[in-house]
Amino acid sequence: MSVGLLTVAALCGGLVGAAAPTFANRFTTDRSATGRWTVGWVVVGALVFAGLAAALGPDPALPAYLLVAAFGVVLAVVDLACLRLPDPLVGAAALGGVAGLGVAALAAGTPGRLAVAVAGAALSFSGYVLLALLPGARLGFGDVKLAAALGLPLGWQGWPTLGYGLLLPHLLNGVLVLALLAARRVRRDTALPFGPALLAGAWLAVLLA
Repeated sequence: MSVGLLTVAALCGGLVGAAAPTFANRFTTDRSATGRWTVGWVVVGALVFAGLAAALGPDPALPAYLLVAAFGVVLAVVDLACLRLPDPLVGAAALGGVAGLGVAALAAGTPGRLAVAVAGAALSFSGYVLLALLPGARLGFGDVKLAAALGLPLGWQGWPTLGYGLLLPHLLNGVLVLALLAARRVRRDTALPFGPALLAGAWLAVLLA
């Protein structure tokens, strides 16, 4: 793995993390919430981008993953601030993923791989729709749409990666909820964002691929 690629990716991710609260302000009225932990978002952005660069290397699909990740960082800021996953951001992530992976498929001469990625997005969407419709489910349709957008790059990596990407968010969220309950920071009926768990689970799934 090129140290130069990792360095550039980490720097770009840090810049995305630094800018994320400003972009998030367009989608929430609570600017004080999005402005918290700005340094933390710089670290998150750098880590996310560097991890993807390490996992994928100089793959033609890397720019698509970084583009989805950039919108993902902003979505995480918004969801943590106001429990929303705005359609414009989710849609931009999905369109960026489709365009980037389409270019990668043409460059690599593997158009069939894009079809598998689209199938992964459809499967992820269908699965989360079913979960959202279950009695007592706390998933919103913003979560469903984000799952579909993330299913595209996960499907590109293959079915095992898609499976990890569908499972890991629930494990991560479950551990977090139990920890918060144990620390008495939340109650059983407290509404918590699920978008960050979706994004973190997808990122880890790519790293494990």
